[in-house]
Amino acid sequence: MDFKKLMAYQKSFDLAMLVFEISKSFPKEEIYSLTDQIRRSSRSVCANISEAYRKRRYPKHFISKLTDADGENSETNTWLDFALACNYISSEDYTKCSEEGKEIGKLINYMINNPGKFGVKSEN
Repeated sequence: MDFKKLMAYQKSFDLAMLVFEISKSFPKEEIYSLTDQIRRSSRSVCANISEAYRKRRYPKHFISKLTDADGENSETNTWLDFALACNYISSEDYTKCSEEGKEIGKLINYMINNPGKFGVKSEN
């Protein structure tokens, strides 16, 4: 199976693209701070999932990269909190992104807790 078929990858890619579209309207003074940070963290989620999938031969590396993906997902949610508090995004967009992020977190944690279902061989 290709990593692009993983539900966690697909949803995190879609969320990163949504964040990109939403962040286009952020103020220019945020371009090197909030805009850059939220785009980088949201893109890192699916990038780390793809790396994890390619490292599934090594269980500890697989879980480590998925843990990184989960951390980036949480970071994205923090930046969304700032964007909402600064009135850069609507509460509707915030809720949509936040709910997607929660679902992605559940999918990532499922992968962490069930590595065998993703082709990871157990270490003996």
